[in-house]
Amino acid sequence: MKLRKIFLIGLAAVLFLSPFGCRSASKEELSGEKQSLAPMPVRVLKVERRSLSEKLIFTGTIEPWQKMNIVPDISGKIARIYVKEGDRVSQGQLLAELDTQSLRLQLRQAEAALAAARANFEDAQKNKERMDRLFQEKAVSEQQYEKIKLAYEAAQAQLEQAQAAVNLLRHNLEVSQMKAPFSGVVASKNANEGDVINPMMGSFSASSGVLTLMDFSRVKIVVEVSANDIAKIKKGQKAEIKVPNFPERTYKGEVNLITLTADPVTKKFKVEIAVDNPDLSLRPGTFGEAIIEVAHRADALVVPQKAIVDNRFVFVVEGNKARIKEVTIGLETASEAEILAGINEGDLVIVEGNFSLIDGSPVTIIGEAKQ
Repeated sequence: MKLRKIFLIGLAAVLFLSPFGCRSASKEELSGEKQSLAPMPVRVLKVERRSLSEKLIFTGTIEPWQKMNIVPDISGKIARIYVKEGDRVSQGQLLAELDTQSLRLQLRQAEAALAAARANFEDAQKNKERMDRLFQEKAVSEQQYEKIKLAYEAAQAQLEQAQAAVNLLRHNLEVSQMKAPFSGVVASKNANEGDVINPMMGSFSASSGVLTLMDFSRVKIVVEVSANDIAKIKKGQKAEIKVPNFPERTYKGEVNLITLTADPVTKKFKVEIAVDNPDLSLRPGTFGEAIIEVAHRADALVVPQKAIVDNRFVFVVEGNKARIKEVTIGLETASEAEILAGINEGDLVIVEGNFSLIDGSPVTIIGEAKQ
């Protein structure tokens, strides 16, 4: 009797508690279903066609288009320097000259010797002409004829020697005057009047010579390019140049030279960009940023990089659901990509909130993303 009573009490307890356990489980399951069906907030961007460019950015040193240390061809004492640092000069303008007093005296002496040699030659020439007639008439011996002929040849050699001496001294006088080989700006004055200069003993320093002349009405910017990027750069490609001194200004240039071999230390290639600089605002020796456009699409279907998932998928909004699309990517920049296939112009691609989606996920658009 006691055992029967205990059994009935236990059975009643089970029957009383079991419905509450079942109702609690179904509520949690229902709550979970509602949570999984809640739309995800996303931001979208309408796909459009526009131009897209791939650009590489480098930092390089601005160098003058031409630079030359002005040095005379001969040694001597500097008599005059006619320009100072910062002066603009024209091609052919006299910049400096050596003391030429001794050269001029030597030239006068050489010109006198030349006049004597010419007179001697003219006399020997007349004697030879007279002797030619007599020799043809057999009026003189062969020995006499040879003597006059040798005298003529000696006089001719002396005349040529005297003329060469005059030509050399005139040349020395000419090169003692240092003229501008091109139009430019006097970048530095490296010597003073009265200094003795010997071009045969010049050093390799940047300040060797009497003056340093630069032409930076056009400049070149030399940048170093990695092996990965060098294949994208071609001669003639357009470039934009920016400098810290004029942050709001952009200078136009183009690729002028590409080295064929890499630097053995850095393993990089040197690329030279030519830039017109008529107002001389780009200064040699300073740094500049070069932006080279290596590829361009005039009518590309463009999406932001952050819209692309796993390098080949994007989500678009269709109705109120996210649909995954496999795309083919073309030209890429750091922030944008060209889509060759997989979506259409006007599609709404999901830009924010796309990494937690699956195909068919319900979404709600909370706004348009910024470009």
